[in-house]
Amino acid sequence: MTTFQLHPQLLAECHQLGRLSHCQLLLHKNAAVLWFILVPDTEITDLLELPPEEAQAVLEECRQVARYIKQQAGYAKINFGAIGNLVPQLHLHVIGRRPEDPCWPQPVWGHLKAQEGYADRDIAAIKTAVLEVGE
Repeated sequence: MTTFQLHPQLLAECHQLGRLSHCQLLLHKNAAVLWFILVPDTEITDLLELPPEEAQAVLEECRQVARYIKQQAGYAKINFGAIGNLVPQLHLHVIGRRPEDPCWPQPVWGHLKAQEGYADRDIAAIKTAVLEVGE
């Protein structure tokens, strides 16, 4: 088995928050929307090709992040996607959306302008809160 490595584009666009049981947890650097990316530790490139047990475990981690977005961060809507056209490594987007966000009601892809990033203290607080939701 090869050593797991994140795709360079994910590394460039995201903060690494740590590892859940089955996925690397990333936070998109653009703080205009609360945008997480989960990267399963697999060489499989499409979500629907994962073995059922593994897919269920990965989706449960996505649900953990979604619970944080709705219950702790107060977002009304979750956008979820597993697109992978530009980054072939399997990765799952879990994005908090609300009418006040800068690209509502359009999808974030292609509509999100450059915004300020997160302060280090905010990244640390988000990481702690997301991980606590899963406990």
